[in-house]
Amino acid sequence: MPMFRTLRRAVRLPHQRTVVDLSHPARSPLGSAVVNCVVYLDGVRQSGDCPADEALRRVRAEGSGFVWIGLHEPQQPELASLGELFGLHRLAVDDALLPHHRPKINTYGDMLFTVLKTVGYVEHQELTATSEIVDTGELAVFTGADFVLTVSRGRHGSLGPLREALEADPGQLAKGPAAVLHAIADHVVERYAAVADTMQNDIDAVESKVFSQHVASTDAWRIYLLKRELMEFRRAVVPLCRPLEKLLTRQPLPLMTQDIRTYFRDVAGRIDRIAEQTSAYDALLDSVLQAHLAQVGIEQNEDMRKISAWASILAVPTMVCGVYGMNFQHMPEKSWEYGYPLALAVIAAACLIMYRGFRRNGWL
Repeated sequence: MPMFRTLRRAVRLPHQRTVVDLSHPARSPLGSAVVNCVVYLDGVRQSGDCPADEALRRVRAEGSGFVWIGLHEPQQPELASLGELFGLHRLAVDDALLPHHRPKINTYGDMLFTVLKTVGYVEHQELTATSEIVDTGELAVFTGADFVLTVSRGRHGSLGPLREALEADPGQLAKGPAAVLHAIADHVVERYAAVADTMQNDIDAVESKVFSQHVASTDAWRIYLLKRELMEFRRAVVPLCRPLEKLLTRQPLPLMTQDIRTYFRDVAGRIDRIAEQTSAYDALLDSVLQAHLAQVGIEQNEDMRKISAWASILAVPTMVCGVYGMNFQHMPEKSWEYGYPLALAVIAAACLIMYRGFRRNGWL
């Protein structure tokens, strides 16, 4: 068929295994979005790569095993052709083509469509106004009875190391596509935990700076920056909790055997802990921000007290000089030889008394 001939040209791989680093934004060197198309029988990778239609025909002829196809940022024709080949629901295919979806797990008959947010920590020397702490991408996974189709977007969706780790454990891989879906979810959640632990260092640094002896009013932007990046991270973590919980309780679902549910239960427990950890971070940043604003207010009050104290001291010579500057004829001590030095002495004494009083009360 013309469609299959087009698909064969799109997904055909060299006879030697090609390693593609998806952390680089460039497209696959194969000339298409397909990174890998591999057949697994009894958990063992079969030698020789083949087009998707031949791989699927081979698996169904054997009556066991599955096909795992990995794609990176595919175009609509490529994914639509694969969707027709594997019988994917049109809505799921459209979702996989559009980025910026919330994490979710949908069922279409016996097929699972999963959207996961991938995250990566952006290393930096210090926080600046343009710093980016969390970089996100997307990973869509179609899981059927005899196939796994992964669609990655962004720089953190590479599954090459995960595939190699799974191939080193044929017993786990023999459990089928659901085991691959669990491994992908576990891999993504593991990255969440690493990013959450690293972000704690930034939060601790800002907290220490806020409670240092010197408080700068410009430090508020650092706290806001962390809260903004933490919100981006929470958008990847928190929405995944409920879909995983539903996946564990939904019945019946042929792909999800009791053994696989046990593995997913562990992933669900870990994502719940990370969600609680991010909530604690957010509450801590709120507290740090409130403490910072309170400290800025206290510093401003101290400055106002100093200004008021000095203004009160300067009011004494201003008042005395103002009275003697009215040029009335009958003024106290105006005709006395020592009247001028006496006035200066009274001004100096009054200012000194007020200064000592303000110092004693902590205003200066």
